[in-house]
Amino acid sequence: MLFGQFLSMYLVTVLGNLLIIRAVISDFHLHRPMYYFLSNLSLADICLISSLLPKLIVDILAHSRVISYVGCLTQMSFYILFACMDDMLLTGMACDCFVSICHPLHYETIINPHLCVLLVLLSVFLGLL
Repeated sequence: MLFGQFLSMYLVTVLGNLLIIRAVISDFHLHRPMYYFLSNLSLADICLISSLLPKLIVDILAHSRVISYVGCLTQMSFYILFACMDDMLLTGMACDCFVSICHPLHYETIINPHLCVLLVLLSVFLGLL
């Protein structure tokens, strides 16, 4: 029963986030900074849930609760990396919303594509830190 619940949760999360990424890529009207951050957030969420749930599902099927020290360290490192990336991407999205609300006439000059790429790369590097 737990296997089915965790597997369905994993599949719904991965397929939902892939659907968001595909919608943002395929629709030209969604090529805006907020949706760029949203697609990167979806990718980080896929990686975040993929760092924990597959091992959990395998352990449920194998009736095993054993994990090596290196495996645990690797799993926790990836989990922390992608959780920090999520937080930093949400911060970038909040900055985007702040600029669009408080400075709507200067939005296009402040939030440009170079800044969006810089913020995404900054979230990756801060997650690695």
